[in-house]
Amino acid sequence: MTVSLSDMQALDLWRRAVLAGVRREAPDLSARQMAVLLTVYLTSPPHTVRGLAATLNVSKPAITRALDRLGQFEMVRRKVDDADHRNVLVQRTIKGSVFLREWGSIVSEAATELAS
Repeated sequence: MTVSLSDMQALDLWRRAVLAGVRREAPDLSARQMAVLLTVYLTSPPHTVRGLAATLNVSKPAITRALDRLGQFEMVRRKVDDADHRNVLVQRTIKGSVFLREWGSIVSEAATELAS
């Protein structure tokens, strides 16, 4: 599916989705936290701190801070890799999955409103 939006329409879609997102009773994630969460849920595992840092082109400490916050919200969990104890695996959780499904609905609704 291809959707053609002007730059301003794309920004308005983003604005509508963000407004709807902050109005609901759910964690208010930073852009970095959302990028980490989306990467963990929309790309194939396994995910490690090192791998996420490379994928997002940010430092490992920045990924660790984002994971700390996402862990507080129970959207991801970390587990030491049994095969290599130096690696920390980042795993999905039910709460994270529910959060992103709801966020997907918000974006979809915002796109529908924009198209009207």
